[in-house]
Amino acid sequence: MEAYFDNSATTKVLDEVKDIVVKVMTEDYGNPSAKHKKGMEAEQYVRQAAAEVAKTLKVKEKEILFTSGGTESNNMALVGTAMANMRAGKHIITTRIEHASVYNPMAFLEQQGFEVTYLPVDSEGHISLEELKASLRPDTILVSVMYVNNEVGAVEPVEEIASIVHSTVPGAVFHVDAIQGYGKFRIRPKSQGIDLLSVSAHKIHGPKGVGFLYIDEKVKIKPILLGGGQQRGMRSGTENVPGIAGLGVAAREAYRDFDEKIARITDLKDYLIDSLNSLEGVTINSQKGSAGAPQIVSASFAGVRSEVLLHALEDKGIYVSSGSACSSNHPAISGTLRAIGVKNELLDSTLRFSFGLFNTREEIDYCVRVLGETVPVLRRYSRG
Repeated sequence: MEAYFDNSATTKVLDEVKDIVVKVMTEDYGNPSAKHKKGMEAEQYVRQAAAEVAKTLKVKEKEILFTSGGTESNNMALVGTAMANMRAGKHIITTRIEHASVYNPMAFLEQQGFEVTYLPVDSEGHISLEELKASLRPDTILVSVMYVNNEVGAVEPVEEIASIVHSTVPGAVFHVDAIQGYGKFRIRPKSQGIDLLSVSAHKIHGPKGVGFLYIDEKVKIKPILLGGGQQRGMRSGTENVPGIAGLGVAAREAYRDFDEKIARITDLKDYLIDSLNSLEGVTINSQKGSAGAPQIVSASFAGVRSEVLLHALEDKGIYVSSGSACSSNHPAISGTLRAIGVKNELLDSTLRFSFGLFNTREEIDYCVRVLGETVPVLRRYSRG
């Protein structure tokens, strides 16, 4: 049996997505900037995808900017906004549990003379709204908080954060990295007070190498890619039309029968948590039910190194990740696990299981059975 539990790293594309990507690559392959019929057909795919995405968020099509994925969306949101608003101030706020594609642009901005405040989180991975309030200043131009943490599935109170940010510093821009949240929650940027929203297609059964950034029409932001002036001058470079078309289909499908899908994935998450709790020496770092994201379970296995366990599971056809799979393969102790107060001896013993549309309870039963057999053996080895 094979069980793929690494859907927060990437997902299998839907057949409908694959079909449209291949069609655009092989039949409707024009450059959307070209003036002839082939170009116009290609441009139509880009418009259609913008319409599909905008519909899922209840925003305007012109507020959707296609990118090469989550990392570019986050870089554009942070660097583009900081550069466009630096006259108003140079203070930025984020959290200690962000993805590297937020952390590293923040480090870059610090080198450019911006000041960044990193908010701590509690044991469940949530920021304190009081600390946020206390950190806001008249020169705060940007606040960036992820919707769902990619390692433990903590869900941040984005609406309350937006309300505090906009009422305290009306000119500040609120960015949300929703790469693990889009397709798992109904997101309404306008009513939730979100100014910028980053999304990646390959987390929602879409193709790799494409994503989008929602930019509220009132936001002042500069492009970070300069060239031929595509996408209204905001993101130069020939559009990845096959990828964009695939993203449009994946976005539409993510919100079709939405409640049913999320109930199913949440059920799988809770079933795994209950099953893991029956094993000795397992600590769950994620919340059951709607207290956490529907698709992520972080679990620590005392006395076993995560990388050793990961490969032992791989030998049995079970695929999981240790920490986040989105940085290169260099093993590093997770800043998120440290931030939520995971015990030192468990930091290097933690795996992430993440679900998608294709997972089943049978796969979970198989996985837990293998863990029950494997973990005690690995513990004996590590003690020896």
